[in-house]
Amino acid sequence: MITDNYNEVKKKVEEAAIRAGRDPRDITLIAVSKTKPLEDIETLIRIGVKEFGENKPQELKSKYDTVSVPVHFHQIGHLQTNKVKYVIDRAVLIHSVDSMHLAEQIQKEAEKRDITAQVLIEVNAAEEDTKDGVTIAETPELVRQISQLPNVKIRGLMTIAPFVDDPEKNRPIFRAMHELLLDIKSQRIDNVDMSVLSMGMTNDYEVAIEEGATMVRVGTAIFGARDYSMK
Repeated sequence: MITDNYNEVKKKVEEAAIRAGRDPRDITLIAVSKTKPLEDIETLIRIGVKEFGENKPQELKSKYDTVSVPVHFHQIGHLQTNKVKYVIDRAVLIHSVDSMHLAEQIQKEAEKRDITAQVLIEVNAAEEDTKDGVTIAETPELVRQISQLPNVKIRGLMTIAPFVDDPEKNRPIFRAMHELLLDIKSQRIDNVDMSVLSMGMTNDYEVAIEEGATMVRVGTAIFGARDYSMK
């Protein structure tokens, strides 16, 4: 079932890319495995899946340390400074950097290990009170500040769009994110490459791809509904 679901989502990703005149190979599908057991990840590994997303740093650490073969884990959820140590050398990409304070802690932990942390700036494009992230207006300045940290490499932007019944309602948000990415990219800031735009989830990833997403984070459509009572 999980493999069938993944293949169906992968097909829709490819179709959305083609509709937008894009190469499907330029889109990374991240299977969001948060709260799901390791065996679900192993099921997908057997068909060649390598990109997985986790919300909680301790859960990412546990799965990274016990998975049967090396895969890429993405830290996609909110990251507290005291949890950076769990993901700094395990997450291939941290999607949720939204403050200089957090970036400085990432710098500190990365420097300790002599590595360069790959990060995205989380943008609260819809300015929802319940969401983390900086506003579109605040993003360029935060990018410039973080770009000064030698062990932190900004790879692009991430947003979590509002949950809507009609994904078309999020199209303007995705379009604004793509414009923001291109604007920052045009400034040619050192230590910033703006090659990654992480946006789109189960209910709206096709629209996100049509508007320029290079990474989509899909969980429910692959793994099924989550039981959030599980700790």
